[in-house]
Amino acid sequence: MSDQVRIATVTLNPAIDQTIFIPNFQAGKVNRVSRAQSNAGGKGVNVASFLADFGFDISVTGFLGAENPHLFERLFSQKQIEDCFVRIAGLTRTGIKIINDVTQETTDINFPGETPNAENVRTLFQAIEMLAADCQWFVLAGSIPAGVDPNIYADLIEAITRKGRAVALDTSGESLRRAIGRTPSLIKPNIHELEELTGTPLTTQAEVLQAAQRLLDGGIECVIISMGADGAIFMTAQERILATPPSVPVLSTVGAGDAMVSGMVAGRIRQLPLAECARLATAFSLSAISRVEAGLPDMATLNTFKEQVVITTL
Repeated sequence: MSDQVRIATVTLNPAIDQTIFIPNFQAGKVNRVSRAQSNAGGKGVNVASFLADFGFDISVTGFLGAENPHLFERLFSQKQIEDCFVRIAGLTRTGIKIINDVTQETTDINFPGETPNAENVRTLFQAIEMLAADCQWFVLAGSIPAGVDPNIYADLIEAITRKGRAVALDTSGESLRRAIGRTPSLIKPNIHELEELTGTPLTTQAEVLQAAQRLLDGGIECVIISMGADGAIFMTAQERILATPPSVPVLSTVGAGDAMVSGMVAGRIRQLPLAECARLATAFSLSAISRVEAGLPDMATLNTFKEQVVITTL
């Protein structure tokens, strides 16, 4: 049963997500905030929140500023998530998201994170070693803090897979490039991250499929290419599926990609067919963009989203 499977998420560069709603936001002008909220965030933290809501036992680790952990500790306590974060000197960064709910546009302002020292990194690897005794899946997600070796995801994947555990990776840039050679089980670049990885624009579906196939040929079991409103392509060595979402009002893009990763991991653990994994992952993502609250909605709402996802075999 899925509730017997424990999942760990790793967030090297968490953030306090400060979401500010400004109707008709204009850069360079005086803008008035209609409402605001702050949530514990970062890609791996978001994944943990979604999967905890779905009924899984979750552990979290990564680097967390010792001076402002309270929002994170409250979230982990509320959702019964095991907190294995390594506390480091300084503050966890803030990420500001300005949402124009009239034009459905989001402006991101991301601060850099604190740099962990060598002892912090060693402590993290020790925490991963201990978590691998009980956690069957690991989700490594998000950017890496300034000053951290871009090989860190590759090294973490090697340490985890050496224990026979599965790894889902959601990152970008040089850290993604270096990590894919260690063959994580699952990766989810968006179309722009895939273009950066391949070094070429991908203007047709055939080009996207070809780029994803090269990753599969390298030993990765599943590749998801997210394409915003155009849906997402889910690929394994045996199947190619396009999941197209219905059109819904976009209230927030915060955590949409993280939700998709969460749904896919949940589907893989439940051993669902790829089409059903894609449907579930897309429903998770729809739930993130159609509401401003953190975490998953009730199951009835989630099932309604699932029923509206169109699955096409490519």
